[in-house]
Amino acid sequence: MVGGLLSHCTYAADTLRINIRQADSIFQVRNYYLLAAALNVEAQRAQVLQASLYPNPVFTADLNAFNPERSRIVDIGSQGQKAFQIEQLILLGGKKKAEVQLARTNALIAETELQRLVRELKFRLHTQLFTCGQQWLLLAKYNSQMALLDTLLNTYGEQAAKGNIPLKEVVRLKSAYLKLGNDRAALYQDFYETQAQLQTLLQTDKIIRFEFAESEITGYIKDVALSQLQQEALNSRPEWLLMQQQKSFAEQYLAYQQKLAIPNLNLFANYDQRGGAFNDQLNVGLNIELPLFNRNQGNIRSARYKLQETEQLLKAFENEMMSRLQTSYSSYRQTISDYNKASRLYNADFDVILKGITDNFRKRNVSIIEFIDFFESYNDALSELTRSKIQLVTSAEQLNLLTGKDIY
Repeated sequence: MVGGLLSHCTYAADTLRINIRQADSIFQVRNYYLLAAALNVEAQRAQVLQASLYPNPVFTADLNAFNPERSRIVDIGSQGQKAFQIEQLILLGGKKKAEVQLARTNALIAETELQRLVRELKFRLHTQLFTCGQQWLLLAKYNSQMALLDTLLNTYGEQAAKGNIPLKEVVRLKSAYLKLGNDRAALYQDFYETQAQLQTLLQTDKIIRFEFAESEITGYIKDVALSQLQQEALNSRPEWLLMQQQKSFAEQYLAYQQKLAIPNLNLFANYDQRGGAFNDQLNVGLNIELPLFNRNQGNIRSARYKLQETEQLLKAFENEMMSRLQTSYSSYRQTISDYNKASRLYNADFDVILKGITDNFRKRNVSIIEFIDFFESYNDALSELTRSKIQLVTSAEQLNLLTGKDIY
């Protein structure tokens, strides 16, 4: 039944047949995580505009509520009283410029976060696509073999019932059938888990049929020096750039806190109709905070420690990045060796030999033991080749992720 479902999905209208380029295009316009991160970038850019705006002036109106001399409510006429004042805060010490720098760095951090998310999700997308493609091909092989064993079981069951062949041969065939069925069931479970991840990444409810050529897998085999990968990581890896930007932010934040120790100037002008030293009095003035006790010492010290913390984290991340890159590079070289070995072992001769073994088994020229041994060896080879292909793609994409650039 499951095999029938796979065969049906190959041509069904609810199947999404895509190649790697189409998958990337769909991913970039549909993935909700990317859309959300892109909106966050725009939100942070808007904060740059906000940081560049100066404080608004403050207007104050002081109106007489009750004039006891004239027994009048809200007496603000020529014989009444009213006063007006306008104030403007002047930021000193370059605070506004520092706020704009902080906002721009935050926007840059948001853009780099978006790049990091794109790299991580593309890694998942590409590896899951090739995993899905290999699983699909292997399932097709398993379904074909299950059909073959089913036919043989029917034939040998009839012959055993007639006493023409030993019953133990039917039992051996059933055992092989059950083992292959269990392997196929486990593969189907992995297949549908892969489908679920791909459907989430591409925001679709269709069964995804990944179309690719063998050359796309071998294209991941490239002779790139480790030193080149390390240099690319220092130039392009979003996580590394993010750490540097966070260090810049910490430096700017320290400078900002130091500027906050400089008091601001408040200018004002007011008009007082009758409440001043003389009628229709006009005044101008200023006020400024005297930094006698609070000079922002605590925040400055805290910002300085945060900067030192960021510097230490930057060094730690660089060491970790280079270590992981070296380990992943060694793993990649090993997967190339495994893939080349598996490719040499498995070729078209396997299918030809399997057909020949099956035909001779039907003619009773090959024993049940020889048939089952080759049959299981054939499936083991298929599984190993599939594993080596998936691992090759995964290890190469891992290096792309760790360097922040599509090298492979």
